[in-house]
Amino acid sequence: MEAWIITLVCLTLFALGLPIVLTMALWAAAISYLVVDLSLANFGQNAWYGLENFAFLALPLFIVTGDLVLAGGIARHLAGFANALVGWIRGGLAMATIMACGFFAAISGSNAATTATIGSIMIPEMNRRGYDRVFAAATAAAGGTVGVIIPPSIIYIVYGIIMNVSPVDLFVAGIVPGIFMVLFMMLAAHLLARFGLQHAPASGASFGVTEAARGGWRARHGFVAVALIMGSIYLGIFSPTEAAALAAVYAWVAGVFFTGELKLSATHRVMHRSAQINGLLVPIVALSIMLQQAISLLGVTESVERFVGGFGGRVAVTTVIMLIILAVGTVFESVPNVIMTAPILAPAAYAVGIDPIQFAMIFLLGDTLGFITWPYGLNLFVASSLTGIPYMKISYRALWYCAALLFPWIMVAVFPWMTLGLLGR
Repeated sequence: MEAWIITLVCLTLFALGLPIVLTMALWAAAISYLVVDLSLANFGQNAWYGLENFAFLALPLFIVTGDLVLAGGIARHLAGFANALVGWIRGGLAMATIMACGFFAAISGSNAATTATIGSIMIPEMNRRGYDRVFAAATAAAGGTVGVIIPPSIIYIVYGIIMNVSPVDLFVAGIVPGIFMVLFMMLAAHLLARFGLQHAPASGASFGVTEAARGGWRARHGFVAVALIMGSIYLGIFSPTEAAALAAVYAWVAGVFFTGELKLSATHRVMHRSAQINGLLVPIVALSIMLQQAISLLGVTESVERFVGGFGGRVAVTTVIMLIILAVGTVFESVPNVIMTAPILAPAAYAVGIDPIQFAMIFLLGDTLGFITWPYGLNLFVASSLTGIPYMKISYRALWYCAALLFPWIMVAVFPWMTLGLLGR
């Protein structure tokens, strides 16, 4: 009864506007102290020790790498290269936006940063070329979803720490699903333009090998950053934390000395912006340790496992799990969703033979749909702030991309090789 009262009070406070982080902290502290009889000292100690993981150092480093890539002009060159490759196709500028999101995601690891960065570059260009303004905003919002799937990804590090799964394995497992997400969204953009479902005029140009080669050369610093990160991790030379540090240093050197677009005097502002983002994420992860403990001691995990497992075989259980992920992902941001939902659903998935890495990708791909669906839809808010277009207008157009993303999500659930193939399992 005490647990239900505390939960009701916290939900009421959340509905009245209390931030989700404070709501979660209040619930975890009250449950731990009043229900399961743990000391508040235990609460603080667990939160502190939860951050003493070497892999967690990669989080601020990947954040600052993304900011340095933007400030140094590398992101703009990546977008230009994508446009040179596919911009000549009907709906090509929308396709180039999604491809550019994929390129930037391979450096930044953040969905919101990907939408904001590529959207600020490509949305004005799409508007100038006569694309429907709402469609352009929805395309940038949808493209940003790959920011947490194409490695490196901040959420992989958070998930790995919370669920005791190797972040390196998650990095490798996310490569194929991320590529399929980009391809299906590009196909959707092309079909929407080709059949007149969205206004996207033809460019009137043709593919040029010379222009594509020039675009690739201008974007070379972005590719070097990707190679430094993924190559060093995949070959076992560096850990994700060490690779993130190397990429951050390279992005700063490239921006200051190679492109010349990052001024030494502006470096501290980039660092300050990265620190602000870090300050939002770190307390949530620290809190997750105690939250998991409270959930476990209340027996919630076992209850959900029995409920989901009662649906029968692997197909039925997987379907129920995916529906739960989809529902929760539309309400919560990815980090709180991982903290609260993944530990509860994982045992039921493991019980029917789903590999922990495959379940991680099923969970995280499903979670990305929440970035472009209401009522949460973080990427929609970002696109709305960039364009001034009402949030709900963008959300309706983004439904086309939601439909496209269902295909790679289902494929990941049905075909284990998509996530486990590169790991040799």
